[in-house]
Amino acid sequence: MANLLAPPAHKPEQTGPEADAKYKALRWQVFSGAFIGYAAFYIVRKNLSMAIPSITELTNGLITKGDLGTVLAMNAVAYAFAKFFMATISDRSDARKFLPLGLILSALSMMFMIVPIAGLDIANNPDNKWLAIVIMGVLNFLVGWFNGMGWPPCGRVMTHWFSQNERGTWMSFWNCAHNVGGGLVGPMATYGALWFGNWFYGSHEELYFLAGTFIFPAAVALFVALVAYVLLRDNPQSCGLSSVEKWRNDFPKNYSEKSEEVISTKEILFKYVLNNKLLWFVALANAFVYLVRYGALDWAPTMLTEKGIDLKSAGWAYFAFEYAAIPGTIICGWISDKVFKGMRALPTIIFMALVAIFIVIYWQAGNNITLNLIGLVGIGFFIYGPVMLIGVQALDLAPKNAAGTAAGLTGFFGYFFGTAILANTGLGYIADSFGWDGTFIMLLAGCVLSIILMAFTYKEERYLAKK
Repeated sequence: MANLLAPPAHKPEQTGPEADAKYKALRWQVFSGAFIGYAAFYIVRKNLSMAIPSITELTNGLITKGDLGTVLAMNAVAYAFAKFFMATISDRSDARKFLPLGLILSALSMMFMIVPIAGLDIANNPDNKWLAIVIMGVLNFLVGWFNGMGWPPCGRVMTHWFSQNERGTWMSFWNCAHNVGGGLVGPMATYGALWFGNWFYGSHEELYFLAGTFIFPAAVALFVALVAYVLLRDNPQSCGLSSVEKWRNDFPKNYSEKSEEVISTKEILFKYVLNNKLLWFVALANAFVYLVRYGALDWAPTMLTEKGIDLKSAGWAYFAFEYAAIPGTIICGWISDKVFKGMRALPTIIFMALVAIFIVIYWQAGNNITLNLIGLVGIGFFIYGPVMLIGVQALDLAPKNAAGTAAGLTGFFGYFFGTAILANTGLGYIADSFGWDGTFIMLLAGCVLSIILMAFTYKEERYLAKK
């Protein structure tokens, strides 16, 4: 397996107008492959969130929100560890093979999620409840683990093909892949059930949601894995081109020729990542950003249906949350490059303060679909800018050959502490015990704590910039 995934060898460097044209074309090609490949990870990632209302109804309430919150948390726990572990492998692997492999395995794991839900018939066999929860938890763990093979190769590609002073803008566009893929989960669940439900489940209409939520997205992801393999290339040198810094004459202060080499995991961890104080501030802030991101997103379908809004409208609200993020992310990335000259902390602080305002609107919206949409769209518009910038900040703070691991550390904190412990398990039981008011208070606390921690990184960023 190590030989299969090994990075391609560097080819003799080409020069002249033809090489320049080839560089420009391949940058767009590689960007497209990273974009659609990463978007596809998100159509086989959080599908269980859309299925929660249907599962609780199908099981006559025997499986509770708290139970399903724990199952959701398995995805986040696995992704947290995998994003860090897979990053150390990805930094020494061929991104062209690494990403499609992870996408294929994620899709297959998601597809089998239908087995415990439909096969164990909890409503008529209550004794099967815990077996179903365990199987769903294991499968959702595998989905999260294999999804951890998505971000690191994309981070590797973006650092090798795009230089630091343009990376914030390019990454803001690439980061919208989250939203393109994640936003499709709602419509795919609705129309997949409509188009394929009868084909798979005949007269059992109560099971149609399985076709839309799990089978249809998995099939699409398998096709995209092939497309991504065709488009991606690991690094410019493997295509006979120079480093991007040399091509653009854009060398960051911490650049060295050694950053183009493959180095040991020990050197990556102990020389460039774990002893970097600024990375730890960023990682802690990321935990609270992710509490807000997934606390709002994962529970939106359930929260809205309990407010009296039908599931189809809830699915489109989920879509609106994700797609509102696209312009917000791009604006945030552009601001960080052009206005703040590559500094990431202050725009993150500003955007998190605006997220808090829209959380209050969402909280007080009652069953008014318009106000709920305004709240969700506002949260979606502003939350993904900080999500993206924290990833970019991690890439900026490490050399290219350790960039995936640096981002993996921040991702671990975001998904393990922020998503699994706080947003999934924590909010699920808070909703059961204290109602949705308790969840909103926790979301606002997440905004405040992320702002405080990013204020420390802002101070450090200013110091480093002056130095």
